[in-house]
Amino acid sequence: MQIETIKDVLSWTVDFHKNLKECVTHCSKQNQDERARMILNYVSGHEASLERMVEGFLSTANRNALDTWCYDYIGKHPIVEHGHCDSPFKELDTDHIMENIVNHHEQVIELYEHLYSRVDIDSAKELLETVKSVEENEIKRMVQTANRFSDM
Repeated sequence: MQIETIKDVLSWTVDFHKNLKECVTHCSKQNQDERARMILNYVSGHEASLERMVEGFLSTANRNALDTWCYDYIGKHPIVEHGHCDSPFKELDTDHIMENIVNHHEQVIELYEHLYSRVDIDSAKELLETVKSVEENEIKRMVQTANRFSDM
């Protein structure tokens, strides 16, 4: 995927959530720990929800914001493609699963923070801040729910 504009970053984010959803779904069938399978299934559903939310921004956001160029950042800090799943979650317990999930999301949040600091267009800043806030709030919600699973 060639990433040049904020629209491309949002499309990449949709793909990120879709691929993570598919990966945790795949791993949930292989993990032997019942709690880990529960967490993986929960994360899968949550990633599907995030995928839909970010897709919504693609269809409703200000066209000028979506068309804002961001290739100078992407050229210096390439975005990793998330194309396949080598079952990274199949052997992990709930704590390590959530640690990995949070780490993946923190990288996405850092991308949005950096892009926010680089753009000058108000509508683009607003869009980036909104998506970043959604990502932050949703990962907090996921962690809180995972902690409740641990209490069971």
